[in-house]
Amino acid sequence: MTSPLLAGVPTLADLDASGQRVFVRADLNVPLRDGEVADDLRVRSSVPTLRHLVDQGARVVVASHLGRPKGAPDPTSSMAPVGALLGELLGSEVVIASDVIGDDARAKATALEPGQVLLLENLRWDAGETKNDDAFADALASFADVYVDDAFGAAHRAHASISGIPARLPGYAGLLLERELEVLGGLLADPAHPYIAVLGGAKVSDKLTVLGNLLERVDAIAVGGAMAFTFLVGEGVDVGASRVETDQVDTVRRLVAEARDRGVEVLLPEDVVVAAEFAEEAEPQIVRTAEIPGDMMGLDVGPETAGHYAEAINRAGSVFWNGPMGVFEWESFASGTRTVAQAMAATSGFTVVGGGDSAAAIREFGLDDQVDHVSTGGGASLELLEGKDLPGVVALRRA
Repeated sequence: MTSPLLAGVPTLADLDASGQRVFVRADLNVPLRDGEVADDLRVRSSVPTLRHLVDQGARVVVASHLGRPKGAPDPTSSMAPVGALLGELLGSEVVIASDVIGDDARAKATALEPGQVLLLENLRWDAGETKNDDAFADALASFADVYVDDAFGAAHRAHASISGIPARLPGYAGLLLERELEVLGGLLADPAHPYIAVLGGAKVSDKLTVLGNLLERVDAIAVGGAMAFTFLVGEGVDVGASRVETDQVDTVRRLVAEARDRGVEVLLPEDVVVAAEFAEEAEPQIVRTAEIPGDMMGLDVGPETAGHYAEAINRAGSVFWNGPMGVFEWESFASGTRTVAQAMAATSGFTVVGGGDSAAAIREFGLDDQVDHVSTGGGASLELLEGKDLPGVVALRRA
């Protein structure tokens, strides 16, 4: 695969970081549970770039957001647990600042020796981050000589640490960002065929634009998750108490008609796992989609449907998967997602998991090391496949 997205983007191969102060915008936005990191994918994914810079003798200042603090310090979203894990993964101490651009951060950044790493506090503790405030970007840029963006999961945000700093310093793509652009750009430019997109999750409205763009490239689309019921209503199916976006039915109907006109196969559930309520302990029942009881809701695709989706994946040259097939967090409704994950792991085609819940699912099933690429950015990967320019990538090209 070749990627047009990397055109004009400087990478670490272009940077001699020896002795330089390097500001690394990482994506360390991970879930915390009881004060510890609950899913370490993004932290682990940031390590190769940081180790590369440390091995070159750079003084490294790392920054990320975590959670959704409202522009003020919030101990529940402190970077401290992430810093502790990052130090373990790097095999060396990570110095942790108690603020973002305050006296502690500045003193510790000044004291850094070659090969040392400093982690600033949560960028979103300062309202200037999401506002792309000039003064905040100035302060962040003053910590370093050069900038490295390795935060693919935040590259679709025009924030101070994403767009502001590379307007002030020479900017480079880190190894993770480079890999994401290489893989996803390849799906845009030159995917191996047959190319199938497997789309799930709760809301079809979140994926309308990417659906429209994928229709120009894929040979088949397989639809699961709650969004599938909006598609089924568009086909005239009574889906009982299942979740439906009624305002999207006509749009979905037009998309399906357009897909079929283009010769794109649209795979929809033939059987589903239903229950009387949205609850983990609800009793599951497998029914045909045309026979969903009026008081029952679909919470997973059925085994026949999952099997057909797996067959399509196994025949594919390229597969992009974004969104679970059901409520995979609950064992009674996880089978469809598990079957798709197993097919992704087994196929000889080029496989990409598009971040978000599908990335969490394939990791939960222990299959993440058996696919070609697990993206760290759900929203960013979708926006790229929609054909949008990501602000973080545009900023590096300008730099």
